[in-house]
Amino acid sequence: MGRLRLAFMGTPEFSAHVLDRLMAAGHDVVCIYSQPPRPAGRGKKLTPSAVQKHAEAAGIEVRTPQSLKPEDIQQEFAALNLDVAVVVAYGLILPKPVLETPKFGCLNLHASLLPRWRGAAPIQRAIMAGDSETGVAVMQMAEGLDTGDVLSETRVPITATTTAGSLHDELAVVGADLMLSTLARLGDVDLVAVPQAKDGVTYAEKILKAEAAIDWRRSAIELDRLIRGLNPFPGAFCEHNGVRLKILAAEIVEGKGRPGEILDENVTVACGEGGLRLTLLQRPGKSPMATKIFLNGHPIAEGEVLT
Repeated sequence: MGRLRLAFMGTPEFSAHVLDRLMAAGHDVVCIYSQPPRPAGRGKKLTPSAVQKHAEAAGIEVRTPQSLKPEDIQQEFAALNLDVAVVVAYGLILPKPVLETPKFGCLNLHASLLPRWRGAAPIQRAIMAGDSETGVAVMQMAEGLDTGDVLSETRVPITATTTAGSLHDELAVVGADLMLSTLARLGDVDLVAVPQAKDGVTYAEKILKAEAAIDWRRSAIELDRLIRGLNPFPGAFCEHNGVRLKILAAEIVEGKGRPGEILDENVTVACGEGGLRLTLLQRPGKSPMATKIFLNGHPIAEGEVLT
């Protein structure tokens, strides 16, 4: 399959990278669908999505409907006369008439190995759960939540140092490669959509703010996964002398004491099992700092307890 006439549907930076690769590959991206601009920053100014910014820079029409359910919105989509729609972290439900309009349907790039981690936060959930690998999958979209048959996938290891940020960037690159190779095979008899397994289904629920609060009664292994899974956003946090302290990196070490107790001058914290040596910290409104630098202006003494 050569140059395709397609629409791209996506919202965050992860999606924008895939969009850029599609355009660079020479596909005819005739229209972009993205979430409407949202309030952002201290001034709560309406800010377009990353995908909208990339599309406008490329001079491509952008549509930001609140929903794809209205009939006139669906008619406008049908009028595009598409070969395929590429969907990457769009954030809106695609009704059946939209799914069935393009010649080859709608293909979704999802950042997990389906059926594990369907839903909104697959990258974070995979790290937080201690998975040893994850990946990306291209599926033929169906009406359910990430339930479509899988056309292709690529596996990626999760290591002891993998963060949500590093995995996000890696999967964006790997995912763009996978989507391009899948599009190149559209119409081939050997490109077979495989139904997802009925066993092993898990859902990656949206990360709640309350989940980012560190409970030092948990094991060091669990908290290390939490910290890496929430780095860079929203960042796992605790409190020191009433001030919120984000923990962005730590090392698992031996340690024993009251949960949250500082055990030494290297800011090793006792956990419910084992200890964590904190290595990257951030105070509100400040940039992340290596612990040694952080301590110059904000001492944390042995025997203190983080809450």
